[in-house]
Parts: sequence; C-alpha cells; structure tokens
Amino acid sequence: MKNQPRAWVRQPSGRRLDLLNPTPFDWDDKDLAIGMARTFRWGGHSIWPHPMSIAQHSLLVLELRRRASDEPLPSPLALRELLHDGEEALIGFDCVSPMKPILGDGFTELSDRLIRAIFTRYAIPWWTPEEHALHKHADVLAAASEAVHVAGWSTDDVREVLGIRIKPLAATDDPLIKIYGGNPWEPWPATVSAERFLDALQSLG
Repeated sequence: MKNQPRAWVRQPSGRRLDLLNPTPFDWDDKDLAIGMARTFRWGGHSIWPHPMSIAQHSLLVLELRRRASDEPLPSPLALRELLHDGEEALIGFDCVSPMKPILGDGFTELSDRLIRAIFTRYAIPWWTPEEHALHKHADVLAAASEAVHVAGWSTDDVREVLGIRIKPLAATDDPLIKIYGGNPWEPWPATVSAERFLDALQSLG
C-alpha cells in the first residue's frame, strides 16, 4: 500500500507542521517569526530594495490599533493583532485578494484551521464583532498606506482598483518609526523583521 501524500512541512526548529491537521505544538516562536519575516505582502512587489514582510505589516497593524484605542490594549488583544495573519507564515504564502476566490473553499478551510491553532497556542480569544470591526479598520488603513508607500500604487488606484475608501497615511506618518527608527515605510530585511517580531511576540506572551 502506498504511503499517503505528505501534508506536513518542516519548520526551522525541526518540528513538523501538519497542514491538514495542525496542532498548537507544531512550531515554536522562532519558527513563526522566521515564517512571518520571509512571507511577503503585495506578492513581493515593492518600490524599495526589500519587499514588506507580514511580520512588519503585523507590527504596523498592532501600532495602528493601539493608536486608535483610548486605553492600553490588554496583552491577549495585542497578541491577536500581532498574529492576525499568522496562518500565512505557517503556509508561507500571503494570498493576494484576486486569487482567493480561485483557490476556493479548500484554501479558506486550511487557513481557518491554522489560525485557530495559533489562537489556541497563545490563548487568544476569538473576535467579537465590535473588536473585529476595530481590527479591520487598522488592517485596511495599513493596507491602503502600504499600497501607496510600499507597493507604489496611486491613491486613485487604491480607491478605484483596490476598493479601499480609507485615506492612506501620509508619507511621513509611519507609526513604526517612533519605535524602530529608519525611513518611513521602508521594508525591513527579513532578519530584522524576524528579530523585531519575535521580541514583540515574546514580550506580549
């Protein structure tokens, strides 16, 4: 009898992640940080020397969510912002929006299993409708701003092609600069992204 097709991927730590039946123990924090840092936004397209990683995007969304809150975010809610795209790191693929309907329900189910394993591992509560609305505003604001300042879209195309009605942040208004310095909106090298993401993950965890 032939072996079943392989459905697991090897993590840098040596752990095996079963994509079809993931458990919260199939990776460690460093595996996740490396995956976040080596998975790119905007299909890897960038007007800078480096593409933007989902690690940097996630840190950006976290800071935007903090900026919009009247009170400090409790650690579980901050972790939820930081890890909202964590399944993409485990898959190694940030699916651009036009591809999602083509990939269909199977890909959606795969992503859902992985994000639920992540939320279980880090004891993150699931979204309430109100919390998810606040998250989506931060996530879409990040996307609009990245589209212009990282991927090189025009503001008109962000509105008319991407369908984003939120105004992008200004060229000088990168929330991560106050924390990490550097040039506004410049994507970080993967090693830097992994280190900064891992620091945030472990400090919140």
